[in-house]
Amino acid sequence: MLYALARPLLFSLDPETAHRLTLQLAGLLGSAFPAVPPCPVRAMGLDFPNPVGLAAGLDKDAAHVDALAALGFGFLEVGTVTPRPQPGNPRPRLFRLPAADALINRLGFNNAGLDGFLENLARARYRGVLGINIGRNFDTPNERAADDYCACLERVYERASYVAVNVSSPNTTGLRALQETQALDALLARLVSLRERLADRHGTRVPLALKVAPDLDAGQIRGIAAAVRRHRFDALIATNTTLARAGVEGLPHASEQGGLSGAPIRSLATGVLAAFASELKGEVPLIGVGGILSGADAAEKRAAGAVLVQLYTGLIYRGPELIRECVSALREKSRTASTASR
Repeated sequence: MLYALARPLLFSLDPETAHRLTLQLAGLLGSAFPAVPPCPVRAMGLDFPNPVGLAAGLDKDAAHVDALAALGFGFLEVGTVTPRPQPGNPRPRLFRLPAADALINRLGFNNAGLDGFLENLARARYRGVLGINIGRNFDTPNERAADDYCACLERVYERASYVAVNVSSPNTTGLRALQETQALDALLARLVSLRERLADRHGTRVPLALKVAPDLDAGQIRGIAAAVRRHRFDALIATNTTLARAGVEGLPHASEQGGLSGAPIRSLATGVLAAFASELKGEVPLIGVGGILSGADAAEKRAAGAVLVQLYTGLIYRGPELIRECVSALREKSRTASTASR
C-alpha cells in the first residue's frame, strides 16, 4: 500500500531520477513492510535465507547495499561493474511502458568502475549473500574481453559470495557475441583458471555464474549449456533483457533501442530457463529472472527449473511487497512438494 501511494509521484519523474530517489528511500521502505518469512535454500555451496534476490542493474555501483538488504531479499546482485568508469549511453536511455508493466533500457553499463565500486562496498555493513556482476568496458574489443573480466574477478573476489559473468547485455556493442561457442569457451577457461589461483591465494572458492540472453535458439542453448558443464561453472542466470518487442507493439517508447524487461518477457525468459534445465539436468543450479511481477510468476520459474529467482522491473511496478509475495509463494510451493513426496 505504501509503495502504491508513492508510485504516481515516482512515475511523474524522469525514470533515472525516480530510480535514484527510490534507491535513496529503499532503507525507509524496508522498515515499513512486514518481515519476509524464512525459506532457506542452498545453492552454489551457499546458504540463502530465502530464494528471492535482487537482479543486477538496479544498484550498479553497490552504493545502496544496506538499504536494499533491508527490503528482505535473500541475496543481492550488484553491478554490472567494469574495470574503468564509464558514463554509459546518452540520455534518455530508460523508458517506462506502464501499459505493459515493462521497461526498455539502453543504459550501457554506466558505472563508477572498480575503484569506486569497491569503495562503496567497503562502507557497506551487509554480510549476506552478495553476487557481483562483471562486464567489459564498451571500448574493449571482444578479443581482449577476457582481460577485463579477469581484472574484475581478481579485484572483487574477496568481497563476493559469487561472481556473475555478464555476456548478455544488449547495450554494449558486440557483447552478446561472447556467447558464441569459441569465444565463450576461451572466456570461461580464462576465468576458471584465474578462479582456481585466487582460491589457493585466499583459501576460499568463490562460485562463478554465467548470465545469458533470452534471445537464443536451441542450438545456442545447447552450446552454452555444454560450455557451462565443460568448464564446471557453478550457476547459470536466465535471462537478461530481450531485443524482441512482442507484447509491446504500438505502445509509446516501444520502438526505442535497448533491452526490454518486465511482464512481456516472462514467457520467453521462462522458456529459455526451461530449455537450460532440460539440457543441464540438475547438474548446474539455475537462477530465473525476467518478468516476475507476482508470486505465481516466481513459482512458475521454480517449476521451470530455477533454484533461485531475481527481481528488477517487477519492483518498479509492484514495490517491495513483491519480495514477500514471491518468498511466500515459493515457500508454499516447497511445502507442497515436500508433502507430495512423503
